[in-house]
Amino acid sequence: MSSLAGATRRLGRSWLRPSTWQLRTRLVLVAMALLVAICGIVGLVSYASMDLFLNRQLDEQLKSSSQRAADFGRPPSGSDSGRPDPLEARGQGAGTLNARILGGTVSSAGILADDGTRQSLSDADNQVLVGLEPSAGPVSRKLSTGNYRLVAVQTPIGDVIITGLPLTEKEGTLGSLVWTTVFVSLGGLILIGLAGTVVIRHTMKPLEELSNVATKVSQLPLDAGEVGLAVRVPAKAAQAGTEVGNVGFALNKMLDNVSNALEARQKSETKVRQFVADASHELRTPLTAIRGYTELMKMTETFSEQGEQSLKRVESQSKRMTALVEDLLLLARLDEGRPLNITNVDVTQLVVETLSDEKVMAPDHHWKLQLPDEPVTVRADSARLHQVLVNLLANARKHTPAGTTVVAGVGHSADGSVVITVTDDGPGISPEFQDRIFARFARADASRSVNQDTASTTGAVREGSSGLGLSIVEAIMQAHGGSVEVTSRPGRTEFALRLPAPAVVI
Repeated sequence: MSSLAGATRRLGRSWLRPSTWQLRTRLVLVAMALLVAICGIVGLVSYASMDLFLNRQLDEQLKSSSQRAADFGRPPSGSDSGRPDPLEARGQGAGTLNARILGGTVSSAGILADDGTRQSLSDADNQVLVGLEPSAGPVSRKLSTGNYRLVAVQTPIGDVIITGLPLTEKEGTLGSLVWTTVFVSLGGLILIGLAGTVVIRHTMKPLEELSNVATKVSQLPLDAGEVGLAVRVPAKAAQAGTEVGNVGFALNKMLDNVSNALEARQKSETKVRQFVADASHELRTPLTAIRGYTELMKMTETFSEQGEQSLKRVESQSKRMTALVEDLLLLARLDEGRPLNITNVDVTQLVVETLSDEKVMAPDHHWKLQLPDEPVTVRADSARLHQVLVNLLANARKHTPAGTTVVAGVGHSADGSVVITVTDDGPGISPEFQDRIFARFARADASRSVNQDTASTTGAVREGSSGLGLSIVEAIMQAHGGSVEVTSRPGRTEFALRLPAPAVVI
């Protein structure tokens, strides 16, 4: 069932990558990018078209003005002198430029100002005019007074008449076009963006509902315990016939299947737990009788040496069986959620007493304490917490060689919770076994043979043991709302018990 829970969580995460909000944002951004590109293309085409139209219009005006200047600038019939200034031709508007070039030099040049006066050109402007080719047609040049459209005409008498019109009006028109396009485009983009957001939000709402359902399912603890998988996609988002509706319908079908599987698992686990509890309870009576009769036979009967050895084996195995039954019964009660006897427990004193007991049993180990200056008191079941410490210290005693240093410590984590640690410098736990070390009946090797003289070097369970010790530790810590963690490498193995904050200090 853990694989089923994992698959369901992965489904939830897949619906969350990307979230509907992110998807909606991406769609809006894509639409806006396309609109910006379209507006840019329209603006460029409009600008190029307007520029071409205004150039043609200006060239027509320039052609007429150039013709008037050339006709007016001819000298009187039969005379080669007294050539009139073409700027004085009739019909020339303000801003018109006229110049006469003789022998490669400017003989006269000027611009008709707004008040009808003549404005002279600079030497740099004259150099620009001299460089014009009569056969080149209208060209645009930058002069000291601004940008001009210029044309040079060769007259029959050998001089060159240059006429120019300012580009100020054209540039103003193009600038207005640019700003108009920008503002209209921005306004259109804003309106379309708002409208697109509303439309996309409405369109994506069913996907958001699917995402919310998948998120809720991914957060449910599906791996253990009773699970009520009542979350479903709303009917309006799970109607087959549309793409989103088909997905919602399929998701609801899958959730129905998962819910049925979880219910079947829960029923099976309940039956197993009840069987284990009943069997453990029933086995206590015959085991007690076996131990009683064994002790009675030792006191009243005479056995051979081999018989005494056999009787000792019967007694030891009955004790081992009794311990196993008690462990199974405890796990069954913890699984059922039996209430704990919660009181104020002095953790520091409990650690000292438990470590002292283990020190007597294993004087060949080095036992140390790391305790705070002040007592640490928590709300817990003293007997169960003592059992947790006994199991961890016993593991360190049994599964590490003589001379190993075992340290029991008490402290606080950053969030204020109480942390109890049991650390040893033994050989460590194999990495492949650490992932399943708290599983019931977990063993570091597959052998179930009993060898009381050989200890496993994994630090987890000893050969011949039940493999329930660390499972009991985890179950008791979970019943307290806490946790147990293990980190191990050669030379250092640490079990950390965490009891939730706030700790009640007395």
